[in-house]
Amino acid sequence: MRTLPAAAASMIAVIALGACSADQPASTPPTAAAPSAAAADVEAFLAEHDLAGKSVTEIVDALDATNDDRESGPFGSVRSGELILADDRSEVALPIEDAFYLSIAPYVNQTHECYNHSLSGCQGELVDTDLDVTIVGADGTEIFAGDRTTGPNGFAGFWLPRDIDATITITADGRSATTRIGTGADDPTCLTTMQLG
Repeated sequence: MRTLPAAAASMIAVIALGACSADQPASTPPTAAAPSAAAADVEAFLAEHDLAGKSVTEIVDALDATNDDRESGPFGSVRSGELILADDRSEVALPIEDAFYLSIAPYVNQTHECYNHSLSGCQGELVDTDLDVTIVGADGTEIFAGDRTTGPNGFAGFWLPRDIDATITITADGRSATTRIGTGADDPTCLTTMQLG
């Protein structure tokens, strides 16, 4: 078994605890902030993990669609305004400026608490499940209407406009759930409370 240097292990722990964790109160955003890295450090990190030239959107979508990064990294946490990536040696933060990423794991029998979505640690119950999803803004504007399939991690991700309030309805296998969501600076990027009934 490989052991990590103490500093690297604590970086990974910050990402893990700030994401899917039963210890994180659902109503309080984590306060840990990632240290900023120089542009050269960010480029080197991305190149090392075959992510060079990809946008933040492409990185999040790629890492959230697989469980491959769970053992080898990079480990990632999506915050309302930034994507934090880390491995056993370093950590970088990439800004998310023009959109809000919300990853949703509807469930039937089993769930977990989550605030900031972990791209390498969150696991939902309904893997590879077809969902019918509607997201409607508080002003009645339809933001999304269509089908999504949860990934191997049981989550389906949505890039939404920032600073909106909306209602989301998810239906799967004849069961459905509806809840309110927000995409402000203090809103969670991980939604695990939609029990399909």
